[in-house]
Amino acid sequence: MQSRLSLKRNLKKALDHSVTFREIVFITLLLLCLTPFVSPPLALFLGIVTAQWIGHPYLHLNHKITHLLLQFSVVGLGFGMNVHTALQAGKEGLVFTVISIIGTLVIGYFLGRSLKIDRKTSHLISAGTAICGGSAIAAISPVIKAEEKQVSVALGTIFILNSLALFIFPVVGHFLNLSQHQFGIWSAIAIQDTSSVVGAASRYGNEALQIATTVKLTRALWIIPIALLSTWLFKAKDTKIKIPYFIGLFVLAIICSTYVPFIGEIGNHIVSLSKIGLTVTLFLIGSGLSKQVICTVGFRPILQGIILWVAISMAGLWAVIVLL
Repeated sequence: MQSRLSLKRNLKKALDHSVTFREIVFITLLLLCLTPFVSPPLALFLGIVTAQWIGHPYLHLNHKITHLLLQFSVVGLGFGMNVHTALQAGKEGLVFTVISIIGTLVIGYFLGRSLKIDRKTSHLISAGTAICGGSAIAAISPVIKAEEKQVSVALGTIFILNSLALFIFPVVGHFLNLSQHQFGIWSAIAIQDTSSVVGAASRYGNEALQIATTVKLTRALWIIPIALLSTWLFKAKDTKIKIPYFIGLFVLAIICSTYVPFIGEIGNHIVSLSKIGLTVTLFLIGSGLSKQVICTVGFRPILQGIILWVAISMAGLWAVIVLL
């Protein structure tokens, strides 16, 4: 009886709810991102403009939806790839990955100390820059028992810089005449978050997209050893490490695309849906970057993020030009 009354009250509340102008604009822009007229960078730009102009009407749901949608999109991209190409890309990116991760974490540690940034915040920014942005921060923050404020600052720093990277990297790549192969590896090394890596690489070309996605997700596996190292550094006990299971699904998708004829035939349609999902993801990420989020971050964490980002970008660019 009690549950029936509760259901009626909730139903009446939903029916009485009037759609606001803010919700109409937001939903209209979201639907526009489902069309081929909106590219990933434009979707991110529309999201940022929306955040500053009208705000996100469903902000409390944003993090969970973007997290799931990004994972779905990345796994879907695997259906357009080949096992042999992916193995070659992963092998070539391995040396760059190891050197850049270790270098970023060491530089980040000393930067955090010199800028007098909270130790956990500094470590999260460094780990997010070194591995895979928001996914690394989400996995490592419970391991070091970071507070909500520390996690928010680290995520805000990473997402602000990723927004810039999505626009800057393709322009630099074309200016320097980087091949798709070179750009794919460079973007996977130097851009923090998986969403922006895939967005920038998809803008550059299909080969760049395949290489960047493979190298970035290989890099994401380093969440596990870095989380274990973080446990030791912060003397945190009885904590669980979240393993990014979607990487396994991505590998499975590549195998199916290569060896299962039926899957290979519909792979292009799945990839197309995944690219739409990525475009929507970037719109949602942009719409979450409100003035409040930007102001919360502060100058010193942003400075640490910028220095780390520039350092890894320049070193990675030199490596792909000279060695590839």
